[in-house]
Amino acid sequence: MIRAENITKTFGEQQVLKGISILFEAGKTNLIIGRSGAGKTVLLKSLIGLVQPTSGSVWYDDVNFTNLGKEELRAVRMKVGMLFQGSALFDSLTVEQNIRFPLDMFTNLNAKEKSERVDYCLERVSLTGANKKFPSELSGGMQKRVGIARAIVLNPKYLFCDEPNSGLDPKTSIVIDELIRSITIENNITTIINTHDMNSVMEIGDNICFIHQGKLEWKGNKSEVLESTNQELQSFIFASPFLQRLRDRALGRPV
Repeated sequence: MIRAENITKTFGEQQVLKGISILFEAGKTNLIIGRSGAGKTVLLKSLIGLVQPTSGSVWYDDVNFTNLGKEELRAVRMKVGMLFQGSALFDSLTVEQNIRFPLDMFTNLNAKEKSERVDYCLERVSLTGANKKFPSELSGGMQKRVGIARAIVLNPKYLFCDEPNSGLDPKTSIVIDELIRSITIENNITTIINTHDMNSVMEIGDNICFIHQGKLEWKGNKSEVLESTNQELQSFIFASPFLQRLRDRALGRPV
């Protein structure tokens, strides 16, 4: 569980986050959605510790993450997995070396133990045997799966995903969504996903928070999002004619 309490963030005279309080549950896919410039990326970075909030606090279970010293912060970060928007793989390293990188940095496992853990993570993302390939030899979807394997190699308690479906075709996006969700449930991970993808919202949105102009405008789940009467949320979601038709069909309106 991760909890944000009255988070504000100001850059110069611009207040980007305006008192956001939200609970992200373990074993659930928690989605942050909103328009570009709404503040969702700053919120995600504040939760991870890449941005220091101007005020407020972030709690990882019963630990106040915002008040930790260097060594305590390192201990918590070892429990965090991160899937970056562009996968952020090292081009000069093989798939195996990319996945093993966090193990080399943060553990004292021997070579055999590291190899076994890498092989397990590759199997989990359906890339068994891809160890010696380089990122340039993989499709975008396969690179994303390698990114997921690296994100879970330390068996994280918390998983952050920044636009995991960016640049992927719809079919591959569904595969990535289901992979993230299944890993979340199996390992009871607190997963937080920053996304623009409304297909992800409708498929895996266990908990959804909609950020608008730096404020938490709405929260709910995928079953509630289409029926929300919040005007800002409706304007954001139903900008797509396809989703307008989906809403009308769900509400029994003529399409």
